[in-house]
Amino acid sequence: MTSQHAPLAGVKVVELGSMYAAPTAGRMLRDFGADVIKVEDPTSGDFARQWQPAHEGLAIGFSRLNSGKRSVGIDMRHEEGRAVAKELIKGADVVIENFRPGRMEAWGMGYDQLSADHPRLVMTRVSGFGQTGPYSERPGFGTVAETASGYAFLNGWPDTPPTAPPFGFADSIAGISAAFGTSMALFRRELSGHGSEVDVALYEPLMFILGDAVLNYTASGTIMKRHGNASGAASPRGIYEAADGGWLSIAASNQSIALRLFEAMGRPDLKDDARFATNTARMANNDAMQQIVIDWVRSYPRDEALVVLDKHEVVAAAVNDAKDVTEDPHFAERTLVELANTVFGQALMPGPILHVKDYDGPVYDGVPGIGQHTREVLVDELGLRPETVADLAERGVVSGS
Repeated sequence: MTSQHAPLAGVKVVELGSMYAAPTAGRMLRDFGADVIKVEDPTSGDFARQWQPAHEGLAIGFSRLNSGKRSVGIDMRHEEGRAVAKELIKGADVVIENFRPGRMEAWGMGYDQLSADHPRLVMTRVSGFGQTGPYSERPGFGTVAETASGYAFLNGWPDTPPTAPPFGFADSIAGISAAFGTSMALFRRELSGHGSEVDVALYEPLMFILGDAVLNYTASGTIMKRHGNASGAASPRGIYEAADGGWLSIAASNQSIALRLFEAMGRPDLKDDARFATNTARMANNDAMQQIVIDWVRSYPRDEALVVLDKHEVVAAAVNDAKDVTEDPHFAERTLVELANTVFGQALMPGPILHVKDYDGPVYDGVPGIGQHTREVLVDELGLRPETVADLAERGVVSGS
């Protein structure tokens, strides 16, 4: 589809973000048509370029989040660099930043300062603990958000320590939330004519997801504990090992699914067993309920068990690894996209997080080098004189591209 069909076509974003959360927000906007200009340190770039895993020197995580963006090298620590960034922002609809709260204000680039000359600007700010509150000045990364929010306390098994995820969980959720907030602010701007400030704390979207635990405590005094693969809310639910060593999940999260599961297992008698007839009863007898499901799954190879469950419309799925995902025809048709023209060769990754009618989505063609688009953006589009950019590059204020 042509670019004008993209929902955010015509929106220009200046991303003053590094690592994961803010660049995730930038990718979300870019995925739906925004032109995202990524401002990086002209020498070292976004630190995520140095993260592992990497292949042939190119970081996997950086590549996934930044393909399709344009990189401009500007040293934001330098007064002249900030002056260039301010000029760039004047022509933008959105600026995304993830500096520690107060840093942008100290640079003369807080929302009130920037919006004074650019009232339609939307400024999306991502930080560890938000722009306000007693912890606002604390630094924060995803691991801190995952522990402070309560997630790590609930993740794992009763007899194991609290567990953080081995990927950017909090950062990704915060980045998606930041894109959502940015889109809302852009919509409101169309009605009011004025931009606004979006304030995202890394921990808050994750704490929202865990909100039942907080409400449960304040309502009943109960501190929810780790349940392993069980939910603590419905039974039976979990991850089970099949006869061939494969794993699958079953989620009988409402009564009708539980009854269909009983039929699938050849145990219709469980419907009338007082221990298992209702979710409340099953939760009270969860160990016995789970053992019945464990034994049944163990009697079949995984694929055969899934066929039986699917026939009875039980919510179930294989536990996939990355190889399983890339070989699955459903994901190949709907979800996975090619990251082309990199040292990765024929590489696939997940595409946009949702689908919009009449928009086929973006192309992921290469990963920008540090400052690859500096001249294109600063000279050709912003209108700075080539000799001015050359002088700034000579002094390390911008990249030399």
